Amino acid sequence: MSTKLTKIINHWVPKNSKVIDFGCGEGSLLSELIETKDVLGYGVEISDSKIEKCIEKGVPVIKHNIDSGIDQFMQSGFDLSIMARSIQCLKDPKLALNNMLQISKRCVVTLPNLGYWSCRINLAFGKMPVTPELPSSWYETENIHLCTIRDFENLCSNENIYIKDRIYLNKNGRQGNLASLSPNFLAVEGVYLLEK
Repeated sequence: MSTKLTKIINHWVPKNSKVIDFGCGEGSLLSELIETKDVLGYGVEISDSKIEKCIEKGVPVIKHNIDSGIDQFMQSGFDLSIMARSIQCLKDPKLALNNMLQISKRCVVTLPNLGYWSCRINLAFGKMPVTPELPSSWYETENIHLCTIRDFENLCSNENIYIKDRIYLNKNGRQGNLASLSPNFLAVEGVYLLEK
């Protein structure tokens, strides 16, 4: 995860809160939050090699397949749940999103935007896009539910999920005026703070 994205998420995380990071990868975000925000943080990851990296960083991590359900975390009293660049990899993103907002009062979700102009050009020429946010070819990718910014925001509206804050990132991973002007076309990634 980029340091810019980590900074954005860090800004939304209250000090001394209890945080769970679904699809935590190598634990870099949680490690940063534990160090700078004094959070009580837990990661959930399926990859053994990424779990090893979490352990090396001192990040508490649980091996679990999120698609199998996250009900076991419901009564754990989390203040914030995070799913950065993972929701599009799940079999049922809508269920996961609603469950996250039962596990915690708020959640942070980030996702690549398939509506970004260069993705549209690739699709117009009959190819699945490969970008820094979507780095794998179609036959190697873990992404099974790609969507646009508009698709995701419509899902939130349909599920009565309130978008408390949102940031649209440009191709440099920064919040840009152009990306904010027409996010569905010019943002490569959406970053959301959500609540119900």
